[in-house]
Amino acid sequence: MAGLVRRIKRIWVALGLAATVLFTVWCLLAYRANADGRRASLTDDRVVVVHGDGRWEFRPRATSLHATGLLFFSGALVDPRAYARLARNAAEAGYPAAVIELPRRGALGGAEGSPVLERGRAAMAAMPAVRCWVIGGHSRGGEVASRHVLAHPERSTALLLVATSHPRDVDLSALQLPVTKLVGGRDGLATPARVARNRHLLPSDTRWIEIEGGNHSQFGDYGFQPGDGVARVSRQVQQQRLSEEALRLLATADTLHACIPSADAH
Repeated sequence: MAGLVRRIKRIWVALGLAATVLFTVWCLLAYRANADGRRASLTDDRVVVVHGDGRWEFRPRATSLHATGLLFFSGALVDPRAYARLARNAAEAGYPAAVIELPRRGALGGAEGSPVLERGRAAMAAMPAVRCWVIGGHSRGGEVASRHVLAHPERSTALLLVATSHPRDVDLSALQLPVTKLVGGRDGLATPARVARNRHLLPSDTRWIEIEGGNHSQFGDYGFQPGDGVARVSRQVQQQRLSEEALRLLATADTLHACIPSADAH
């Protein structure tokens, strides 16, 4: 009898280890940038892409640039190149952009504390011609973006929150900046119900955009995230809406905050 119990325990341990390995492999594959994301992260004749120091910079080649830029924080575990299409679209419209990789991809506390905020400040310092910044983030990156606008308000001119239940731990209701929040109707992680519970922590004039049929993963160019809902719209549709709203905020920041380019921006 004792031998049978030991064999059963060994089987359960083996099954548990196998399940853990399979889940880990699935996550590693799921959070990788897909072909569209990898392609958008390459330099071409319209955008110069520079990677280093925990960020991806997208600099327009155009001779006439806006002095407003996009600073976007990646979701936890997600390859930052998954947001390259968003950043490239901004850069092609003349707005410099930077995608910030969370330290350790957000694992083991990488999305917490000041180091991730310092990466954002370093990206801003690397583009001195940009006077105003739209701060954004996807999923856990939205939490980082929320903290960033509170900790460093000096050049933060708008906030873009994408598929995130944040802010949850900070109150942004008195924030005097344009805020846009995008929600996927079939998001299995930042569900519409979870997001709505924190509505009171955002300014009353926040622009709320729900993409019917959109899920969590398709706001970036990566695989199907564990726990997500199945989308009923294409990734292209979600990506287009995201870019449209980002460009809208960038244009608003240009207008409201009179972000005049410095002489060395041309």
